[in-house]
Amino acid sequence: MATHQPLPPQIEQFIHDNPQGVLTSFRRNGMPQLSIVTVYPRDGGVGISITETRMKFKNLLRDPRCAVLISHADWWSGFLVFEGTAELTHSGNTDPEALRTARRHICSATTRRRSRDWTEYDRIAEQDKRVAMLLRPDHVYGTALARMREALAK
Repeated sequence: MATHQPLPPQIEQFIHDNPQGVLTSFRRNGMPQLSIVTVYPRDGGVGISITETRMKFKNLLRDPRCAVLISHADWWSGFLVFEGTAELTHSGNTDPEALRTARRHICSATTRRRSRDWTEYDRIAEQDKRVAMLLRPDHVYGTALARMREALAK
């Protein structure tokens, strides 16, 4: 397994503190499609749970370029945008045991708790066709970066 550069701790904390975002994928006609998603810091990027039945998954299979906007809850205290290529762990490219593990990790990370019944969770995740998405950014920008730099300079 490849080792990836972690995100700076301040950026990981921002994602952890602001677990909702807007994912942009691209439709067949080139127009953006925006989707509200739950996010969490993962493996040097942004982890997101999606399903195989939604258009965002189909869009990302065809064109893995995407962006995620994560904003502070009040929208005015800063935001970050992560641009890059989606990595998708799904039933079409992953063995069942690795997929089960990835789905469980998503559940724990996005809900910030462990399931009381993993067997039941596995059944629901399979039924929902859950996908573990990871966006390791090629570019990060936003007003929260300037605030992070200012805080570090003090």
